[in-house]
Amino acid sequence: MDIYKTLREEAFEANMEIKKQNLAIYTWGNVSAFDPGKSVFAIKPSGVAYDKLRPEDMVLIDIDGNIVDGVLNPSSDTKTHQVLYREFTGIRGVTHTHSTYAVAWAQARKSVPVFGTTHADHGTEEIPCTEYMSPEAVKNNYELETGNLIVGTLKQRGLNPVHANMVLVAGHGPFTWGNSAAQAVYHGAVLEEVCKMALLTLSLDPLTKPLPEHIIHKHWERKHGPDAYYGQR
Repeated sequence: MDIYKTLREEAFEANMEIKKQNLAIYTWGNVSAFDPGKSVFAIKPSGVAYDKLRPEDMVLIDIDGNIVDGVLNPSSDTKTHQVLYREFTGIRGVTHTHSTYAVAWAQARKSVPVFGTTHADHGTEEIPCTEYMSPEAVKNNYELETGNLIVGTLKQRGLNPVHANMVLVAGHGPFTWGNSAAQAVYHGAVLEEVCKMALLTLSLDPLTKPLPEHIIHKHWERKHGPDAYYGQR
């Protein structure tokens, strides 16, 4: 009996969604699914194309970074996922892609301002971009230090990872997370679309200012506040 069958399938389906949402080509992305009860996560194997991926290919990793089950090498980003699960209590899915518009902002080392209500529906703060990683951190353990850089960036800005569920790593690309692997991919798709909208906005008017605070908070509250009325009950 495979005690990790459900977790493998969750991770597999989420990785397939990356391809469906056009968030990555070839092997340029990965998703993991975390089971806090078992303290393990299932993650995509490294370098395996999406059209060749199977649920049984998912690799199981414990919270200390050890391979628990699986015959393939896990994603090269595994230690970044490990850090995020360890530091961001309550998350159960992490996604990393090289989606075009999010990477463009990351390469420009720019945080994404809240220009409109689409962004405000998903967060009241700009989407943060980290600083470049130091030479010392790169030499130490690049993927683990990527996780530390993400955690440090959110802490420095006073952001709660429950609500601030997306980040750009300077020169690299986006990482998103959520309460499931599927939600982590959803946030990755939202991030890509918001980055695209923001870039188009600046192309029309490079001096565009962020949306006024009262509109930002109205849109956030109507979906997430105590008196939220968006959607069905």
